[in-house]
Amino acid sequence: MAVTDSIRAAFTPTGKLRASLNLGNPILANRDAATGRLFGVSIDLADEFGRRLGVEVEQVVFDTAGKSVEALADERADIGFFAVDPARGASIEFTAPYVLIEGYYLVRNESAIRSNADVDVAAHRVAVGKGSAYDLFLTRELRHAQIVRAPSSPTVVRTFLDGGLEVAAGVRQQLEADAARHPGLRLLDERFMVIRQAMGMPGSRGGDAARFLREFVEDMKSSGFVAEALARHRIDGALVAPAG
Repeated sequence: MAVTDSIRAAFTPTGKLRASLNLGNPILANRDAATGRLFGVSIDLADEFGRRLGVEVEQVVFDTAGKSVEALADERADIGFFAVDPARGASIEFTAPYVLIEGYYLVRNESAIRSNADVDVAAHRVAVGKGSAYDLFLTRELRHAQIVRAPSSPTVVRTFLDGGLEVAAGVRQQLEADAARHPGLRLLDERFMVIRQAMGMPGSRGGDAARFLREFVEDMKSSGFVAEALARHRIDGALVAPAG
């Protein structure tokens, strides 16, 4: 679709494209400790979308997915980058996913938990990032284990360790990095979910704007833009999603 004045206006009611960015998922967005500059796949996509619209991008930054979702739902942002989940669909219009991310469980080496099937028992407490895709998914799926919500996804393993919990759940890469810093931890051998990471916009912005955003994501996948961004940021394990 061509950029029209009405499409541009739908995405920029304040005159800028406000991009809701979640730093709680290191696969997608990070902040350079030395310069403070944001970098990652979602930042690249936001910048490219702004370029196509011919508008300035305003970064609206959060430390958790839940806060980032709320900003878009409340229309304090115009686009965002989230895992597709039914609980978020009431107020947000999603594209097809652009990246697939694996969710894994982490336990202590001496734990008797050996498979995903061993996790959901009443004696187990599972640490998750509050409002994350894992939180939403496991809240629906776990019938017996207790969910303990950490303030954010990057603090899940600290919550797991400090609280003496039995299981931590999160992005495989984040858990692997935490396990490397804390000896005596191991990931289970199989993923418990695949997160479909998509772009989203407020549902009130209209069908033409939603189609424009969906077509943008498909172009970013088919052109190699997403694959090149994953390689440039040295992201291992995330996969470019198939055509939507």
